[in-house]
Amino acid sequence: MRLNLAPLYIVLLLAMPLAGCLERGQTAMPTTLAEDDDTFCRAGGKVAPGSPDYIYCRRDRDAQRNAAVARADGRQRDLGDYMLNHPDHP
Repeated sequence: MRLNLAPLYIVLLLAMPLAGCLERGQTAMPTTLAEDDDTFCRAGGKVAPGSPDYIYCRRDRDAQRNAAVARADGRQRDLGDYMLNHPDHP
């Protein structure tokens, strides 16, 4: 008796690209963020890397990004709590 494995292969082929949709976490590559922060904080060559203004800028950008991630996580958690506590409202 021969098994028909075609449906299994189709499911596996569809599951692989969708597995990337399930990943939660960083929105961009850390190296890309570091390059963007570096470009922003250099301010067109006006601020040298390692100077106090540059260090302050990088620290500020990190704090802003972390605060945005924390806000997004809090909103998602609040939405989940609301949905659990109000099942009759869509």
